[in-house]
Amino acid sequence: MVYHGTLIYAGKYTVERAEAALHNGRADLVGFGRPFVANPDLPKRLRLGKPLCEPDASRFFGGGAAGYTDYPVDV
Repeated sequence: MVYHGTLIYAGKYTVERAEAALHNGRADLVGFGRPFVANPDLPKRLRLGKPLCEPDASRFFGGGAAGYTDYPVDV
């Protein structure tokens, strides 16, 4: 290994892929960007194996709250 600092992976990770990257030492942390936008309760959903809401990319950066604060909290 050449780099000995903290590695943060992100980009289309599922909980399974994230756990594998952490377990085998490829990553120290895994970021979930878009899933957090659509799932304000993401850590709890992942922990409980609950389904995730799909983010609506057509509403990203739209200048209003729609698409950022109106996703349902399931758990």
